[in-house]
Amino acid sequence: MFSERTNWLREANELTLLLEEQRRAGARILDLTESNPTRCGFNYPSERMLGALRHPEALSYAPDPRGPISARQSVVDYYAERGAALHPDQIFLTSSTSEAYSFIFRLLGNPQDSILAPTPSYPLFDFLARLNDLNLIRYPLVYDGDWRIEREVLETRIESRSQAILIVHPNNPTGSFTSADDREFVLERCRARHLALIVDEVFFDYSLTTEPRSTFAKESRELVFTLSGLSKISGLPQMKCAWIVVSGPSELAGDAQSRLELIADTYLPVSAPIYMALPDLLAARRILQPQILGRLRTNLDFLDRRLAGSSLITRYRVGGGWYVILRLPPVLSDEEWALSLLRDSGVFVHPGYFYDFACEENIVISLLPPPEVFEPAIERLLACVEKGR
Repeated sequence: MFSERTNWLREANELTLLLEEQRRAGARILDLTESNPTRCGFNYPSERMLGALRHPEALSYAPDPRGPISARQSVVDYYAERGAALHPDQIFLTSSTSEAYSFIFRLLGNPQDSILAPTPSYPLFDFLARLNDLNLIRYPLVYDGDWRIEREVLETRIESRSQAILIVHPNNPTGSFTSADDREFVLERCRARHLALIVDEVFFDYSLTTEPRSTFAKESRELVFTLSGLSKISGLPQMKCAWIVVSGPSELAGDAQSRLELIADTYLPVSAPIYMALPDLLAARRILQPQILGRLRTNLDFLDRRLAGSSLITRYRVGGGWYVILRLPPVLSDEEWALSLLRDSGVFVHPGYFYDFACEENIVISLLPPPEVFEPAIERLLACVEKGR
């Protein structure tokens, strides 16, 4: 009765079961996986955002497959501040980046074609590829003081049915921006093998270093689809609006845009109130981003100060985003460390295998929680590792 594409493992893992048990028992959990900014104590311009949803134009139905020009122009203006001169016709609004991926996967691939995606990375791609009848082929990121693409492996994993290379810039959870050299390598591979490039830039604005960063939305040499949206840019995951930027050689990009327009016209995914509110909701980033960046840097500074006195835990270098990776002593696996931290210390972390880390001693933590959660959680984590080393 059901399709094979949804025939995945649905049983809860041991860590999830333990978390549910602890919460039922009323235990106080210090959650170092929190990724929802609306639960992290930031000050939102509530009246302005709610007022933006009351545009009278939202009561009229005037569908546009790409989204109203006023909404798309606000996205154009956003990229202009980042050095990319775009035209509104390059923008397609969607209800989420997940939906944007589905549009692009449907545009590029026939059933059983493949997309190359990085590992470690967010597990969402496996589900999206399968739901769109595509094969996901992983290429590795390797760490040598910074994260980089293992180029020889990526090259060998491109197959005859590969349609695109996917990059996350900066990657989640490694926090690594694509280096200039890796960028050129991937673009050259796309040219040589007739592949599109898909770039997820949802965390682009959250750089934790002073190094200059360049958006892929300005790229014109190859066909590039750049994705982002309100969820991270303005800290508004509940205001469902994201977008695709189509760039590249004019003829190829034009063909992609006309095909995407038919896909978007089939679904018309975003509601009129969100479309009309997009300029104001996107402008809210000027209030939210400084708060979020301040939180990320404060927590990272605290973490580094506490780790300075420990020889047991290594922090991987992070360039941006909301997460950091810690390498714990190899006396336990990543899952065993996560279970121990939750059971014995009430600290919830993600084991690295959630993100397909090859090394079994990595855990992933969020820098987003407020200091009154983050700091005692780190103290408990350090004490647990010291005790269990």
